[in-house]
Amino acid sequence: MLAIEGLAKRFGTATALDGVTFQVRPGEVFGFVGGNGAGKTTTMRIVLGVLDPDAGTVSWRGSPVDATVRRRIGYLPEERGLYPKMRVTEHLVYLARLHGMSRSAARDAAATWTGRVGLAERRHDEVQKLSLGNQQRVQLCAALVHDPDVLVLDEPFSGLDPAAVDTLSEVLRERAAAGIPVIFSSHQLELVERLCDRVGIISAGRMAAVGTVDDLRAASAERYDVTGPPAGWADGLPGVRVLDTDGARTRVELEPGTDDQKLLAAALQAGPVHAFGPYRPPLSELYRDAVADRPGTGGPA
Repeated sequence: MLAIEGLAKRFGTATALDGVTFQVRPGEVFGFVGGNGAGKTTTMRIVLGVLDPDAGTVSWRGSPVDATVRRRIGYLPEERGLYPKMRVTEHLVYLARLHGMSRSAARDAAATWTGRVGLAERRHDEVQKLSLGNQQRVQLCAALVHDPDVLVLDEPFSGLDPAAVDTLSEVLRERAAAGIPVIFSSHQLELVERLCDRVGIISAGRMAAVGTVDDLRAASAERYDVTGPPAGWADGLPGVRVLDTDGARTRVELEPGTDDQKLLAAALQAGPVHAFGPYRPPLSELYRDAVADRPGTGGPA
């Protein structure tokens, strides 16, 4: 298990991380989401040893992460980290050999992964001659080419077309099925919800929520969609907050302890009810709820 415990980091007077704690289990895809400047990249750079924390620890299988462990991590940085004049295969072989692979094994792995991500016909091209999306595919290959024990990917889906997104999603699930912990950040919350086993939401350097999407839903207020009664029927009901009205549909949130049957009774008094049931908010709404009371938060990124 990759364990991040109590990470703290300051840059001058700015607090980047404040007690960040979470774990990524073997065989788990963990989505790490938060606004710009929330602390995602700083956390990942500490895991990789690019930055030192002011406090806290990073451990793998119960032991501190050191240089030997880091050689077994596959890392994809948010920024382009490629040598533009190197050819794709040459680049991947070079990086694989830095991780300890033989030249022949590195060439085989480079051929396997370039084929897997749709770059087989471009493997002899210079990196600088590739589109930004294809450069991102090369970076993904670079993270995978040495068959890592852990994957740490910072915005891996950035710049990818839908077909490449599907390919990468499949690769991540396969790596997880092989027992590898996978952590990635993304601003595409619909994709995170679909792909991840658990999600961590970071806001202003602190973890605002960690758990499955169902866990986050269970921790949020109950919400209901009611279709039929005229608009305004729920205004002023005790323990009820109207979230949205769209034609004949009213979406409400119940305060803890509010009886949903009393809500239904009030709706029936206002007019015919054609549909009544709980509303399952998507991760995008759960994210907004989690960061709502925290200063300095932006859109997910």
